[in-house]
Amino acid sequence: MERSVAGDPKYGRRDFLKDSVVSVAKAAREFSLHKDAPREQPVAPVRTDWLRPPGAVAEAAFLERCTRCSDCIKACPPGAIVSDLANGTPVIFADQVACELCEDFPCIAACATEALLPVADSFEVRMGLASVSHRSCTAGQGCHACVSKCPVEALSMDFHALRLVVEHERCVGCGMCEQICKTVNDRIAVKVTPARNLSAGSISL
Repeated sequence: MERSVAGDPKYGRRDFLKDSVVSVAKAAREFSLHKDAPREQPVAPVRTDWLRPPGAVAEAAFLERCTRCSDCIKACPPGAIVSDLANGTPVIFADQVACELCEDFPCIAACATEALLPVADSFEVRMGLASVSHRSCTAGQGCHACVSKCPVEALSMDFHALRLVVEHERCVGCGMCEQICKTVNDRIAVKVTPARNLSAGSISL
């Protein structure tokens, strides 16, 4: 326990210097421990805007059938399908790499548990539904990049209203529009709502 000059008449200069050295040593040791200790890394927010791969059955059935084998991930040519950090199931983040709706759907062919079911063609896929934030969209300023890149021609330009239009009956939710929008604009104006989050009647699943 440290002593004070006022509380102890025998406490002299030598004692003071000794206690000072001890205090400095303690402070240096504590600083060293904290400096070398691994810093806590900020936890990245868990994303919930992922899409299931083409041909995915309803979410409850998908979680029962999917074995997290990653076969569909390995089979995806553009590398759009990745493993969800939360549970290891296959997901697609459209703003990173969108589904290209491959003609032969190798991801579906690779699934042996019927978590992904065969589809007749691209128009039968139902991954989600695109929507446009007209406040953020720059279509009125001449940007039509997503229109030309839509593989199912679900996007068009209303030149009278100078705004982008999504034809819900044709949109399959591949996310190509979202990826393109992120590439050419500062803010993403076109986003895909995952099929599992759509209200009844919004899309035919």
